[in-house]
Amino acid sequence: MTDYYEILGVSKDATKDEIKSAFRKKARLLHPDVNKAPDAEEQFKELGKAYETLSDDNKRATYDRYGEDGLKNAGFDTGGPFAGGFGDINDIFETFFGGFGGFGFGGGVDPNAPQRGDDLRYDIKLKFEEAVFGINKEIKFDHLETCPDCNGTGAEAGTQKKTCPQCGGTGQVKTVTRTPLGNFAQITTCPHCKGSGQVIDKPCKTCHGSGHVNKEKKVEIKIPAGVDNMSKIRVSGGGDCGINGGPNGDLFVVIHVESSNYYKRDGINVFTELEISPAQAVIGDIVTIKTLDGEKEIQIPAGVQHGNLVKIKGAGIPIISRPSQRGDHIVILKVKIPTRLTEQEKRLYQELYELQTGKKPQKSIMSKVKGVFK
Repeated sequence: MTDYYEILGVSKDATKDEIKSAFRKKARLLHPDVNKAPDAEEQFKELGKAYETLSDDNKRATYDRYGEDGLKNAGFDTGGPFAGGFGDINDIFETFFGGFGGFGFGGGVDPNAPQRGDDLRYDIKLKFEEAVFGINKEIKFDHLETCPDCNGTGAEAGTQKKTCPQCGGTGQVKTVTRTPLGNFAQITTCPHCKGSGQVIDKPCKTCHGSGHVNKEKKVEIKIPAGVDNMSKIRVSGGGDCGINGGPNGDLFVVIHVESSNYYKRDGINVFTELEISPAQAVIGDIVTIKTLDGEKEIQIPAGVQHGNLVKIKGAGIPIISRPSQRGDHIVILKVKIPTRLTEQEKRLYQELYELQTGKKPQKSIMSKVKGVFK
């Protein structure tokens, strides 16, 4: 059974954007104007069929539940967008995507001209502290490399591409049609060489004529101190190899930072909360708290109010461009009113009440809060 998700190289929960991106990438490699492998045209048709199905919500739902046979039984057209052949493939692409600008399909662009490889994206998760102080991470990912056996030509070692006998190397054929209004000449892409002007008699057995092979690549990424969630690191030339000697694309590493239960980040500053008692708020205190640099003592001034801030300068997030400089650690003070008191604490609060108000607590009030004093 054909697996459309496998053909596109996406997971079953892939979004529409991910499906479209995967189709664009593979379509570029399998398009008959670029790929001279004998089975490239058939693979391209299957790719188009997979995309047409998974990009349509109704078709995708039916396929997920019943498979390809379910699509046929439901009356959907399963021939794919390219079932009619490749005679006017560039027009189909124009309709399908609004153009494949820069891919060398149609528009008079030389299909043999050097073309830059695709950029790649790699998503990586970091712990909160790793993002703060930076870390080196080794990542592994698949990418396209120039075939080592044919050096990107697509032809078997010891052989070369030949000039297309049908178009004479121009990549185009001219058809003249006689009509009552006169002769009309139409120039179309050569169906034999798919517009390249060259043909491969003996495709490379390693890459099957594509000129590229899929390889796993290991790269050590230096993640600077202070990166934030969704930061991007560009690795120049780390993407897919180019076509016809074109430069490699780039690799973009997208950072995902796990949230912290203790720290709250705001730019280069971090915030934490600290509960203090009414006595600490009134008299002041020196307490030890956890910071990014370990435990530190901070001074709570006498007379602080609920919500007041205590700042520890230079204990926040490093500035990426100037890692020796850091933001601040800001402590939000939370005055916690006790809900349970000992007998001694009860007497002291009553004395304080009398001292501040000049009167004794009313019995009715004391009876209402009797359950507090245990």
